[in-house]
Amino acid sequence: MSITAKNNTITAIPGIRVGHHEDRAALRGVTVIRFPKDGAIASVDVRGSAPGTRETDLLDPIAMLERIHAIVLAGGSAHGLEAASGVMTRLEEENIGYRAGVIDIKIPIVPAAVIFDLSVGDPLIRPTRE
Repeated sequence: MSITAKNNTITAIPGIRVGHHEDRAALRGVTVIRFPKDGAIASVDVRGSAPGTRETDLLDPIAMLERIHAIVLAGGSAHGLEAASGVMTRLEEENIGYRAGVIDIKIPIVPAAVIFDLSVGDPLIRPTRE
């Protein structure tokens, strides 16, 4: 008899995909949560004395934009924020993002947050846009 486990993760929500990469030697990683092409409504609560974030102000309810296209969570302290640039490039290649006025390009909205983990592993190896 085969038992199938129920998916109780975020990927059980239709259209949400999650990817993760880690460098075991560096003890660093990056996780990307991608939303359906039309994006998702999100919010954030930033705390701490030295938060490492990117585009989180766009998650304020009074911000002009309502939807985001992905979220990046990375190690590498502030250097890890660069990983969001790679996600933006990929989404733009897939024609995902907000239309930028009258010009025909898309701007993907990809908030990101990092943790300070440079005191473990190799501090010179960090997530990049690659």
